[in-house]
Formats: sequence, structure tokens, C-alpha cells
Amino acid sequence: MSGGSGRRVLAVGAHIVFDGRGWQVVGVEGQVVRLAGERGEVATVLAGHLVAAPDFAVTGARPQAGVPQWGLFQTVPVREQEKALAWQRHIQEVEYGLAGGEGAAGVPRPQYDPLSRTLAERELAKAAELTALGWERVAVSTVQRMRLNYRRQGLWGLVDHRTTKPVSRTGRADEKVVAAVLEALRRQRGRSTGTVKGLMQLTRQVLDERYGTGVMKLPAQATFYRLAKALSDPAEPPGRPARTATASPGRPFTPTVALRPGEQVMLDSTRLDVMAVFADGTTGRPELTIALDVATRSILAAVLRPASTKAVDAALLLAEMAVPHPLRPAWPSALAMSRAPVPYEDLLDADPRLQAAAGRPVVVPETVVVDRGRIFLSAAFLAACESLGISVQPTPPRRPTAKGHVERAFGSINTLFGQHVAGHTGSNVLRRGSDSQREAVWSVAQLQDMLDQWITVEWQNRPTEGLRHPSMPACALTPNEMWGAMLGTTGHVPLPLSGDDYIELLPVVWKPITERGIRLNHRTYDHPALGDYRGQPSGTSAQAGRWEVHHNPHDARRIWVRLGDGVFTPIPWIHADHVHQPFGDQLWQHLKDTVARRGDRDRHEADLAQSLDDLLRRARNGTARPREHALITRHAPAALPHDDTSGPGGAVEDPGGQGRGRGKTRRQKQAAAPESSGPGQQTDGHGPAVPRPRRAGAARAGTAAGETEMPAAVFGAAEPWPTPVPPLGSPALGGEDGLDAGHAWDDEDDLDDADTGDAGFGLYDAAEEAQQW
Repeated sequence: MSGGSGRRVLAVGAHIVFDGRGWQVVGVEGQVVRLAGERGEVATVLAGHLVAAPDFAVTGARPQAGVPQWGLFQTVPVREQEKALAWQRHIQEVEYGLAGGEGAAGVPRPQYDPLSRTLAERELAKAAELTALGWERVAVSTVQRMRLNYRRQGLWGLVDHRTTKPVSRTGRADEKVVAAVLEALRRQRGRSTGTVKGLMQLTRQVLDERYGTGVMKLPAQATFYRLAKALSDPAEPPGRPARTATASPGRPFTPTVALRPGEQVMLDSTRLDVMAVFADGTTGRPELTIALDVATRSILAAVLRPASTKAVDAALLLAEMAVPHPLRPAWPSALAMSRAPVPYEDLLDADPRLQAAAGRPVVVPETVVVDRGRIFLSAAFLAACESLGISVQPTPPRRPTAKGHVERAFGSINTLFGQHVAGHTGSNVLRRGSDSQREAVWSVAQLQDMLDQWITVEWQNRPTEGLRHPSMPACALTPNEMWGAMLGTTGHVPLPLSGDDYIELLPVVWKPITERGIRLNHRTYDHPALGDYRGQPSGTSAQAGRWEVHHNPHDARRIWVRLGDGVFTPIPWIHADHVHQPFGDQLWQHLKDTVARRGDRDRHEADLAQSLDDLLRRARNGTARPREHALITRHAPAALPHDDTSGPGGAVEDPGGQGRGRGKTRRQKQAAAPESSGPGQQTDGHGPAVPRPRRAGAARAGTAAGETEMPAAVFGAAEPWPTPVPPLGSPALGGEDGLDAGHAWDDEDDLDDADTGDAGFGLYDAAEEAQQW
């Protein structure tokens, strides 16, 4: 058993090393090798086991020749490649007598015949031949060195490695200067973008600190520019904060694989490339937050906010994924769940709520993938995930590719939906039209309704190249088809959510119940329902006897406290009768910063409530400052729940009747009002109908806050105010999403807590609020 040149030779008489001892091969029969030890012992070993032993070696055998490194050989200049190939033929002739190598056909030349010439004689003859051919500086030692290199490295050993030395990215720059540039890049990391000249000055400062002023000289400006470009991050132009030169190397890209709906759901927020009309008449780009299921590429939930998304919005987004999306009255029946490519009958047996649902997936997430934004790592969001049994997986810092699916979905929404909506702004200022703000005609609520319909119609029924079924790999599936295919293996387990579940997702604080009620952020909340609990501990020793209180950062007019019966009870703000519009924490903080304290805390709270009412009135009349307009409009609550009937809208027990009809919505009060109350009259349920003055500057649909209604003769009696024509399938500007003229006659000084939104989930009803104003 033997190998070719340069390989191990195992034949009778060969001496080998095996099992830490020396042996001699005394017999080979098939796959069996007989060995005789140095001390007379005999062993029989299988050939495969013998040659696979870690310490196996044939004594005196030539080292094994490696595989030709053709990839490296291709990096050598062509002239050096030709020279190495010529050396290979000459070395093989010295070794075997033939230029083609061992086993080649032909007769060796006399001076290279291994049978008649020694190796030294053949080497001497080759040196003389190459010298006669004109090769420079070819001595016998040169032939010996090249022959040994060929044995060790093959063809790669015959290459002149002076031509293969890697070129340093810093060239001949001083190592001290290179170290100073790296230090300057490290100091710029995380700072705002600067210029290369600024980096050059910072490098000079580092050199002066380390070696003394003027000791080390900087290279020329062009040389420094090349040095900064070589040392900075290739993905960033020189002068920007560098990460590659000072941080750990980038992680390898690994595609995200999800095999069932909800296994991985990616959450993220971005600005929508569409201008919206806010409540005060100003325009701006709302922020879009979506939840994308990786397995089906379905958009499980999408929420538009006038300003930045808060932690409570992200928390309620989790619950929205787990409940069916209702089929809106204006939507065609083709968008119903019964028309979707899913096993509808089986789903309906498991979850009767799907009978009136739109054709969109209903998924309970197992893991949500979020970036390291403040809202997704807040205590409120993490607590909401824990209560729903959802794991949170933050992405690595500065790695947007870790949630590439949702990043790509944002681009698709802006191109497939946003560019077809009035007020489209483009992806950057270079693509923005000069009239984009004047083209804005849709409110945030109307954009939300159009976006929901577009997701149901277009996104969920659009084939996606990344969705393939194993049995039909050549066919791209839609998100709904992929969800229907996966339901056969994963099934569907409904997650019923009550109104208390939505309240559980709101931020929680722990407060005592005193004789005066509950104090939260310089506001007092009180109600007769707290009578038996004033001054009493909650029994929760971990919170020092304080009570669990949930609050909505978008609407501070009420809180929810879990009393001794374990049920959430809504507690109104004592000054809520004077504030007829939701207000958030940022607006309240603005008032605390601007209103001077003139007395005790009760007087200060009353002053804050009066200032809040004045501010909201100025905003309605158009006299508020831009800063106040932004605080009021961009932090107004959005309509969050789907169903107005499944929330904690139950009335709080009020034995003394002090609640004035608490627990009834405004629609219920209007339904119970006397028939004599016409459009010009109103009743509060405690007396005869009284005239209802029309609000100054009352707006029909499309009227910006602060603008007075123009006479009907200006635009014609049939259309008192010009309104944009909504596209096919979008909601009308009146009614639920607009400002209904039939409810424009409201008395702004006679609204109590029940008038402002105990319906729904007790959070905020946009349609109800629109009718009140």
C-alpha cells in the first residue's frame, strides 16, 4: 500500500510510529496490517484504524504535499505566475528526470536520469543549464532552496513572495500618528458629525498631549485625508463618528426564521411620509407604529399618532394584535374574514368574535423584537408584555438589520400607500413638493381609517416573494394565504380581553388614598366610591400599603384605582368639569412650568385648572401660541379600542346621586332627552330644556380650529364650507371621523365626567369627542 510522491508510504519493511511506539510493517493482507514492535511484540491492526491514528507517521517519509493554492496563485502578477510555472517544470525534472513529473511519458535526459545521476549531480546540471539560458543568479543553492520550497508548499513555494506582501492601509505613516488618529476617532464616537479638518485638529491635540507641544508633526493634508479614510468606518464618510476602528467588528448576518404566526413580531415606529391636518389646523407628519409578524409578513396592528408614540401606545398595540379587527360599516363585504383564504368555519367555532371581523390575522405574539428605544424598554411596556405572556427581545445596538423585515415594511407603506394620498412628502426634502402642506386635507383619524382599509385590501392580499410553502415553492403567497396555511399546523387560540385588561396595560403608580382623595402629579382625584378606603392601607406590604393606580398619559381627566374588591374603579379629577378636552402629561408639565404658585396646593391646583381651561379656549379661538398649539394637538389621545361595548364602561355606584348620571355616554343621554330638545336647545337631565349657544368659530368638517364659519352664501347653500372629496372607500368627513353638524350645539360649560368618554374602554373615544365639539 503506497501513495504517490509526497504522500505517506505504508509497505512491508516500512518503519512507522503508532500508539506512541515504533513499529515495523511485516505483512499487509487486504485491509489488515501486521506490525512487529521494537521489543518483539506483534500486533494486527486494520489499515483504516492505523492511518487514522493521531500519532501515525512513516519514519523518514516525505511530508505530504498540500492541495495547490490556486486562489492565492491568481493574486500574483502574471509575470511571476509564468516564472513560478517554469520553475515547477525544472524542479520536477531534477526530482524525477522528466519535466512533466512522476509518471510522465518520455525518456529522461542523461544528465537528469535518476538511475545514473545522483541528486547533487542533477542539481548542479540544472544550475548550469539555467545560467546558460540567461537566468540571473542561479546557483546550486538556489536550485536546492526552490526544490525544498516546492516540497513544502507546492507551486506557491516557487513564487517570489516580495510581490505578495500585503499593502498596509496606513502606508508609511508613523505608528504614533496612526495611534493618535484612532484616539481622535474614539473621542468623536457618538458626537455630532464633524469635518476632517476638525479631526485633524483633534489629532494634533492628542499628539501634543502625549509627546509634548510641537514634538510630533502631522502629515500633509492630503496624506491625512487618506489616513482618516483608511482608519474610519467604510460605511461612513471621514469626519463622522467612527465605529469600526474603535468598536468590535460587525456580527455576521443571520436571516430571521419563524415557523408559526406570532413566533416573532417586530415592532418599530417612524414618521409617515404624508402631511396630516391636526385638530388645531396645523399640519405635520404623524408617527406610525406597526407590528409585523415575521412568519406571515402580516401587519398585525398599525397606529398613527400626531406626535411621538408613548409607552402606553406601544402597550395597547400588543392588545390590538390579539383581538379581531372590526369590519367598518363603510367597507365592502369582500373584506370580511369569511372571504379571506382561511379555514373560516373552524376559526368561527373557536372565536365567535371573527363573525364581524375584517380579513386580517389575529395573532397572540410569543416574542416581540424591538430596538432599544425608550418606549420599548420602558417599565410600562415591559409590564404589559409580562401580563400578556410575551417575551421581549431587544436588538443589538446600531444593528438595524436585526429587524430588517419591519424596516422594509415601512418603505413599502410609504411607496404603496403614502404616495397616493394627498399631502405626500416624499422620503426626503429633495423629493418633497412645494405644495405638500397645502395639499394636506386628511386628519389623523381619517388617515388611520384609510391605512387600516389599505392594509386589509392591499397588504394582506399582495403576494410576497419571501412567503413560500414547501409544497408550492414556485408560488409566492400572500400574508393571508400564509396565515391560513399555518393555521392547519398551529391552530388558533383566542385571547379574550376585557376592559380591565386594557386598563392593566396602562402605566401604574402606587398612591395612598387620603381624606382628600388621590394625589397624582399635582392633581387631586376624588369620588364617593373612595369613602370606605380613605386612610386605609391596601394590604400590599411591598408598596407600604399604597393602592394600585393606573393612568393614561394622554388623558389625565381620570384615573383607575383597584379597590378592595379587585375591580378597577374610575376616579375623576376634581376639576374635570371645567376641562372639556383631553390633555396629556406634557401639556400639564408646561402649565406647571409657567404658572406661578400663589398659595397652598389647593389654590395652586385651581390656578392650574383655570390656566388649562384658558389655554384650551385660546386654542379653539386660534389665539394660542404655536408652542401651546403643538402641545395640545400633537399629544391628543387617539381612538384605541375597536369595540365600544366590551370596555369597563360600567357606572360607578353613586348612592347620593352626586355623579349626575355617571356611567351614561352622551349618546345615551341624548336618546333619553325630551323630544322638545331641538338643535337650538339642550337639557342636562335635571330641568327643562335651555338654549344651547353655538361655540364661537364652531367648525363643520374640514374647518380648522380658530376659524369662524363663513356665510353659506359665499360657497353656496348646499355646501356651507368647502370640504375635500374623500376617495372611494374612505370615511366621510362628518359623523364618526368628522365633526357632525347635528351635534355642533353643545354647551361647553355644562359637561361632566360622564359626558367625556366613559364609553369604550374608558380611555378615549375619538368619535364621541368629535361630537361633543
